[in-house]
Amino acid sequence: MTGGGTLHLAVATRAFRRYSTYRAATLAGIFTNSVFGVIYSYVYLALWRANETAGGYDAQDAVTYVWLGQALLMTIALWGGGTTDDLAERIRTGDVAIDLYRPVGLVGWYLASDLGRAAYHLLTRGLAPTVIGFVVFGIALPDSPVAAAAFAVSVVLAVVVSFTIRFLVASTAFWLLDQSGVKVMSGAFAIFFSGMMLPLVLFPGWLGTVANGLPWASYLQVPADIWLGKHLGADLLVALGFQLGWAVLLLAACRGVVRLATRKVVVQGG
Repeated sequence: MTGGGTLHLAVATRAFRRYSTYRAATLAGIFTNSVFGVIYSYVYLALWRANETAGGYDAQDAVTYVWLGQALLMTIALWGGGTTDDLAERIRTGDVAIDLYRPVGLVGWYLASDLGRAAYHLLTRGLAPTVIGFVVFGIALPDSPVAAAAFAVSVVLAVVVSFTIRFLVASTAFWLLDQSGVKVMSGAFAIFFSGMMLPLVLFPGWLGTVANGLPWASYLQVPADIWLGKHLGADLLVALGFQLGWAVLLLAACRGVVRLATRKVVVQGG
């Protein structure tokens, strides 16, 4: 492993340990996610009783989708938050100037930290609701090792895409000093276009086409469909390529924004 790789691994490990100290919050979050999972499951079951093949899903697919959403909610930081909130605050206070002096890129540093955060949430607030969904509602499991491995890759890509959007939102603080308004707007888009509010397979016509082409579809809809076996063979590669494409494009945008913002950096206080 190169020196840069070792450093990024250390940053990710530190972030994992940092979030693991909030045990009470984690337990409360697991409980909350599980309660909402139960509520949404019964709502979806009622909906699928009215239309048993809505969006190409059956009732078990729909309930599985619910629990995957609850499992990935904090992993992908759907509503924002995570390490990018730290970045926005450091931009506001001017402490980001210290970050810019580090011998490592700003984007890589915060991405590594966010991956550590996501790993912790996946193993706690991700795994626990999945087990509950399986025990209580008999949710579907990946039908092959290939599907399970592809889902794991898809989740990593989902976190990266989510990070890039949150990083871009946080970077608006370079000009606005406060990301709050942009963060609220971004969170609303994420809830609607990720499929968290309603699976994108239920979106009609042109709205469904647009929604499935936006980066937020990488958050939940794509990983869930891979878990459910909706993408097979070449189509599976296309689905992962969709996420990878957005990840590469948005990472480039993040680096571009940092370069633009730091051409003339004015930190708070002078």
